[in-house]
Amino acid sequence: MQLSISGHHIDVTDALKNYTTEKFQKLQRHFDQLLDVHVILSVEKLLQKAEATVQVTGANLFAEDVQEDLYAAIDGLVDKLDRQIIKHKEKLNDHGRP
Repeated sequence: MQLSISGHHIDVTDALKNYTTEKFQKLQRHFDQLLDVHVILSVEKLLQKAEATVQVTGANLFAEDVQEDLYAAIDGLVDKLDRQIIKHKEKLNDHGRP
């Protein structure tokens, strides 16, 4: 899994990078065919926003989450992507069955 983390109007600290990397390891446990993950962390006035695009075999998945705390936004983002990846995995396994 190739993980890239960038910031928009924010400096991405080592603590944020480590936290994000640790959380995205959870996704790889559910589906090992993650190719590329691009995470963008940004600040818009009082709201913290985390968004990510994940390339998996056969699809591109996108999710975003906006919270008052950036760590909570990252947690919400990972939860959303986790649900999408599980749904995508089920689609791959159920392909062609009546």
